[in-house]
Amino acid sequence: MNDLIKLLSDGHARTEKLLAIELHTTVEDVKRQIEYLENMGIIRRVNYSSCGSGCSDGGGCGGNCSKCAPKGGFQNMGVMYEVAPAAQKRLNLTL
Repeated sequence: MNDLIKLLSDGHARTEKLLAIELHTTVEDVKRQIEYLENMGIIRRVNYSSCGSGCSDGGGCGGNCSKCAPKGGFQNMGVMYEVAPAAQKRLNLTL
């Protein structure tokens, strides 16, 4: 689980499948770890289903998602996860 937390602490949200690939494990193993870490409040799901929710404006779109979103939006991105902000402080993680 520490590897999962370290990976997500870089500030980039990832899907379960991508996490499994990067951690050299199975999607089922990642799901198990995610369930535990979500229940502990260490990680959270990121909602990219509509403009503005989850958008940090890192791309400078000013709330206009057509500037930085993939064609067709984020609806096909899958569920993504990141380290919860409160957990970053508790765990002394720096992004």
